[in-house]
Amino acid sequence: MGNLYRFVEPVVLLLLKKKGRSYGYDLSGELHKHALTDAEIERAALYRTLRQLEVNGNVVSEWETDDSGPARRVYRLTAQGERHLEEWATVLEHVSKSMNRFVRDTKNLLNGKTSRKKARPA
Repeated sequence: MGNLYRFVEPVVLLLLKKKGRSYGYDLSGELHKHALTDAEIERAALYRTLRQLEVNGNVVSEWETDDSGPARRVYRLTAQGERHLEEWATVLEHVSKSMNRFVRDTKNLLNGKTSRKKARPA
């Protein structure tokens, strides 16, 4: 379905806003709870998204080392990333309204109702 992977981005931004900071494996475990589609989100798509968010300045990362395990990259949302999350919320609100209208119109048409206004006689 083409660009469905783009819908990983707002979810990652939202999770980082909620958590403050997190690492990829932790984020991947929660993606399905907040997913915007039924499509399975592959871990590779998550890491590509994180890299692109970092390149664009929406996320920063650093290596965290722990004596008990291997080093892991920890991600944090930037101020620009918060603004980008707000933009996504606005876009998705518009998409949601359009989808609701589409579903309503489709159901009405399938049930024999029409939303066309009758033309007035001249």
